[in-house]
Amino acid sequence: GLPAALPALPLELTVLYNFLLFTAGASDSAIKGEAEGIRQGLLRVLEACGACGQDLGMEELWRKVLQEVTVEELQAPLHRLGALQAAWWLAAGRLGSVAGLFQLLSTAEDPGRAHCSEGQNKLLSVIKAWQVPPEGASLPLVQSTKDLKEIVCTAAAFLQGLQELEAGNFPTALSLLQEAAGGFCSKNILAQIYTCLGCCAQRMGKPQTALQHLKRALQVDFQCLPALSHAAAVYHELGETDAELQALTLLYEALEKNPPAAASSSPHFLMRTELLVHTPVLTSLLRHHHPSEVKYLLAQRCLQDGRVADAVEHYLDFLSLLQEGLQQQVPLDGSSALPRIPEVFLEAASALEQAGRHQDAITVCEEVISRTTDLIPRVLRVEEKLEQPECSSPGAELAGGLLSQKKESLCCLAWRAAGYLHQGWAWAKLGESKEAVTQFSRCLSDLLRVQLHGSGVKLTENLQPEVEVLQKIRLLSLIGRGTQFLELGRHKEALMDFQYSLQISPGDQAAASYLVQALWKLNRKQEAAAQWQKFSQRSPGEDGQQQGQGRPLPLYLVSCLEQAMFPHSEPLARSIQDYLEAEAQDTS
Repeated sequence: GLPAALPALPLELTVLYNFLLFTAGASDSAIKGEAEGIRQGLLRVLEACGACGQDLGMEELWRKVLQEVTVEELQAPLHRLGALQAAWWLAAGRLGSVAGLFQLLSTAEDPGRAHCSEGQNKLLSVIKAWQVPPEGASLPLVQSTKDLKEIVCTAAAFLQGLQELEAGNFPTALSLLQEAAGGFCSKNILAQIYTCLGCCAQRMGKPQTALQHLKRALQVDFQCLPALSHAAAVYHELGETDAELQALTLLYEALEKNPPAAASSSPHFLMRTELLVHTPVLTSLLRHHHPSEVKYLLAQRCLQDGRVADAVEHYLDFLSLLQEGLQQQVPLDGSSALPRIPEVFLEAASALEQAGRHQDAITVCEEVISRTTDLIPRVLRVEEKLEQPECSSPGAELAGGLLSQKKESLCCLAWRAAGYLHQGWAWAKLGESKEAVTQFSRCLSDLLRVQLHGSGVKLTENLQPEVEVLQKIRLLSLIGRGTQFLELGRHKEALMDFQYSLQISPGDQAAASYLVQALWKLNRKQEAAAQWQKFSQRSPGEDGQQQGQGRPLPLYLVSCLEQAMFPHSEPLARSIQDYLEAEAQDTS
């Protein structure tokens, strides 16, 4: 409440500087908002000089103070306070305000000094051009202005690097992040910078460079687990499965130990880089995975790579985690690596089937079937023009809800039908053809619930993926049931299933081959030979194109696709070839 007096202001501003540093350092959390103490300090300086600035914003207030206050004793305290103001603005992402403030500080010292050379970063140039005021022994500082300048410069480079990375300007981002890596920061921040450098290099198409940066991050701070996660992703991109699985295993073990957060290696600094850099893009890049997410990735990668025994082990471990309330532990904001839980069960069933554990696969599928039964309507209509209205229209929210509900119903139907499909193949492997036919028939009966209205050519894009999956399940189930009819000697019924299969997917190689076999077993050899010649004339490119149509197949259906492949191509081809040669001799 004392009136401002010029002789006391240097001490007052120094006390304010120290107090604000203590306040920032003691909270140990990111700086937010404005430093109201700085505003009050500047107003007291103007008051002592016979001026006022109550109505001015902070940028205008700083300009007025630095341009009008010429008292020599106040220059050093004001410049120190200016550096502190820059830290607060950096934390708020106000990079333009920081550049303008340092421009003012440098101009106040020397009008010709604040100059940015062509090609240099303007903000970093003006920060570096600013000369730190001398420190008097009579007024001790809790953190030197030189250290504060270095921290502000490092944070500015880091923040700009993140901005350029998010904008896709990767070369510029790389340069700024490298500048930050050479700056003044703690080990955990340095590890974060190297992790961002690795992500930047990966997006530039330089995976080996990315790995070098990520390894450097782990050397600096092994508790920087996001670096390990990104390294696994790079190895996956390179196709180095062994290295990827090793990285994921290390990540899972580290997360299981649940280490305490790494403390800063520079606790004696009150103002630190980590207090100034907190952006959404950094949060995204440094997101910590839940152990269950990593366990799932291990299971998925093993299954994709054909490491069936390891996949089974990881999937069973993951399913056991469901008993521990996994849904409450994993983020549901779309950032999680986990698919929907029924899909994980179906992938586990696929792994169990491939490992020869058919009864276990049947049990896992039964869990999916029982959990989704009550979620599927008796009839599911999918119209050709089920489009969402414009967001501004009154019915937009209602239509969006209906579309979402229909999409969810289609997903549940696909999971339940896939459960029956897997059970059908599992019973077939056990040699129980009648039970297999029953499960395949249940799958096809389930799929009859979907009624497509319209031409079927222009389904709304929102539902097209689900409908494509259902069509693939129908195809695989028809082929599966047809093979079991063949095993049971019911060749006419098998022939009908293979004909329906080709209606769903004309040119499907497996369905076509089984069709020929069914005709052959029915002693309709001339028709079989004609069909065989017809499909043999198709070029390999056409078959590949047919298989490659649409979106990638869900992982839980890949094993079913492999089981549906026709296994007797060469013997059947020889038999038909012999028949054709005999027919040709008879004709001649």
